[in-house]
Amino acid sequence: MIDQMLLERYVASRAFLEALGAPEGSAVTLSPLGQGEYNLNYRFARPATGQPLVLRINTGSQMGLDDQIGYEYAALQDLAPSGRTPCPLFCDGSKAILPYGVLVMEWLPGRALRYETDLPQAAEILADIHALPVPNRSRLIRPRQPARSIYDECLSMVEHYFTWDRADRQIWRLLGELIAEVGRLPLSVPTPAPACMVNTELNAGNFLIQDGGRSHLVDWEKPLISEPAQDLGHFLAPTTTFWKTDTILTPAEIAGFMEGYVRAVDGRFDTTSLRERLPLYFTVTCLRGVTWCAMALREYEQPGRALTNEDTLKKIRAYLTEDFLGHILEHYVRRDFLREI
Repeated sequence: MIDQMLLERYVASRAFLEALGAPEGSAVTLSPLGQGEYNLNYRFARPATGQPLVLRINTGSQMGLDDQIGYEYAALQDLAPSGRTPCPLFCDGSKAILPYGVLVMEWLPGRALRYETDLPQAAEILADIHALPVPNRSRLIRPRQPARSIYDECLSMVEHYFTWDRADRQIWRLLGELIAEVGRLPLSVPTPAPACMVNTELNAGNFLIQDGGRSHLVDWEKPLISEPAQDLGHFLAPTTTFWKTDTILTPAEIAGFMEGYVRAVDGRFDTTSLRERLPLYFTVTCLRGVTWCAMALREYEQPGRALTNEDTLKKIRAYLTEDFLGHILEHYVRRDFLREI
């Protein structure tokens, strides 16, 4: 866990207050806002103005980056013109007081996405983000073969489970079958789709929906330059929708979302390749979800982890069951689910 004394020392430091434009000695009161696997978030009021802000503390990098917090800060700078993401104020990767990277950004109101009612808002958010031109000097990583890159990441993640002396043999077998089946897909075929900035982590909790207002997408820990289908496949896949809400979208719901997304794009970029590219990312995302869980389960069983989340652990265990993995294998991998839409 984060050392609270160090955290209080950090927000009282001269460097932090100067970055906020606040005089030395200003009081900053932090309220827990939520945490992920590698990030801890607090809400606080900017001294003097009272503007609500978010302090984000990064404890590790899923991307293997030395400057994870700087990468996220740069992404938010690139994405700001979309009006769909929080504006960043500053980041601090020095680790001079806290042994972690720190980012400060604006706090945005809203609630988590509800798949039953909010798919039209999600379509509009993603269309606005994907339509944003990629800056020439963007720091974001651009995989040459994005789908192959996801598959290779899956191989790396699942290896943590395959080499674990506590791995369940039946789960080991099912993961191996999923790896083999997805490996037969055309992962390296070049895409005709336009390049755009993608989030890659589109679970319901990362959307901030405002009824009657402007909605947003937060948590830009792992953005890339890729193609729109990568985000859409991740957003719609059952391994994503089931993560926070226990929802699995029907073919009719997916078809309706895609129609709304194309309408929201409104000709700002070419969407003709989506029907071809979406099934590929949908399927490889299913693999990514369960192989991440396999890796994460082993991590959770190790002592000394900086952040833990009991709800996350419960869901990880739910994904790593014979019933769930078998359903993913037969219903979404061996069966061409999206071709039926």
